[in-house]
Amino acid sequence: MFALSDKAKRELSFIGLFGAFVFLQFTVLGLANHAGEGYLDTEQRTLVYYALQAFVIGGFLLHALFDRLASGKRARNAVAYGAFGVFVVCVAVMLLVGPASLACVVASMAAALCVGGIGGAAHLRMSMATVEGVRVARCMGIGSSVAVVLQYLLQIQWGPTPALPVFMLAATGLLLFVLPHMAPETGAEGSGDVPPTLPRRIVFAVVTAAAFILFTCFYNEHIHHLMIQSDYASYTVYSWPRLMLVPGYLLFAAIGDRKGGRYVPITSLCIMLIALLNVVLIGEQGAYWLNMCLFYLAIAAFTSYYLLTFWRLAPGTRNPALWAPFGRMLDSAMVLAAGAINLSALPMPVVVGLDIAGVALVIVMMALDGDFNLAEAPTASEEPAPTLEERVRMLAAECGLTDREQEALEALVLTEGTNQQIADSLHISRRQLQRHVSSIYEKTGAANRAGLVMRASGEVPPAEASGQTAPLA
Repeated sequence: MFALSDKAKRELSFIGLFGAFVFLQFTVLGLANHAGEGYLDTEQRTLVYYALQAFVIGGFLLHALFDRLASGKRARNAVAYGAFGVFVVCVAVMLLVGPASLACVVASMAAALCVGGIGGAAHLRMSMATVEGVRVARCMGIGSSVAVVLQYLLQIQWGPTPALPVFMLAATGLLLFVLPHMAPETGAEGSGDVPPTLPRRIVFAVVTAAAFILFTCFYNEHIHHLMIQSDYASYTVYSWPRLMLVPGYLLFAAIGDRKGGRYVPITSLCIMLIALLNVVLIGEQGAYWLNMCLFYLAIAAFTSYYLLTFWRLAPGTRNPALWAPFGRMLDSAMVLAAGAINLSALPMPVVVGLDIAGVALVIVMMALDGDFNLAEAPTASEEPAPTLEERVRMLAAECGLTDREQEALEALVLTEGTNQQIADSLHISRRQLQRHVSSIYEKTGAANRAGLVMRASGEVPPAEASGQTAPLA
């Protein structure tokens, strides 16, 4: 009988987690983009589109604020269940009343807010996985690809079909089941002692991501106006070129975990250069489908860049819940900015000039951040890095843990069991386990369970960890 390893099962859970979120995000926002059809005029529907982006950002920010202020896993789960409940009701209203009503517009805004809140939890969990040894690029790429194919078949090619609500309900149920079980027992506090290079890296990442997104904003706004004007008849982004997202995501799934993700920026830059053709070919009617393919390939590349970059940066910050989804928030913010300046109405030479300036800016940022240096991987002659299990034993010896404390440390770092489950596995009471845990925190300098993971994986040097609040994964 074929049995999956624990590592494979863990990766499958993260693929399911992020794939379910992306599927819901795509399908719900796809439905919401039609809100007001037959009820609102062209200008009003354009405003609805931009309002949806603002509500998505608001949902991410609300999640970050709540994660910062909430105390206790029970309170977190109660709010999460409430958000899922509101989300299901809003989607049901959207499906039942149809787009040509005010109720659909209101439900769409509330659903977009919930998408941001649920997305905040999903992004934070993917970010924490980066310090747990999970190959997040693979999970992101495969999960997103499956979501794109499902959405295309159920909502675009065949539908919307009656199966769409079933799959949406299944994805919601999966998230509702997985997220609370995969959440840490403590809050997602960040590091009390932020590494000195982290603020600079965040600034570089924000500027680079903004330049990448700028490349899609012009064509996104241009095609959006054409869609509304033609009632999605002559022009629509919901067509077969959307499947170009799949090879883009799979490309980053293949390279995103290599050398700590060092291939991600330079690959995104190469696709950025290819995406310049979007502006050059925009006036050619015969090149419409080529434009669409380039558009979606660029979206997959730039999305992969900012997701993976901010997921890896967030655990070292003081507020991981804010920074983990920051790239996604920046995406919606850039769409709003492009709409505010009416980017698609600018003269073509101006847009080309902005794109060339964006390329130059990305090259400068990547050079300053060392992204062109790809020769940092260990050679074949070097000793392989110790496994996480070996690092845990080394940490136990280094900090002078007792045998029982070492067993508790291994359970805390190497499993996802709750305190009660760990106590049962060690055949001790929960109170006795808590005494061991308190001693472990004192000896290792970690402040919480996720901090132990970072301490054991070598993310936090001993001198910095001692007496400081450890970064949460």
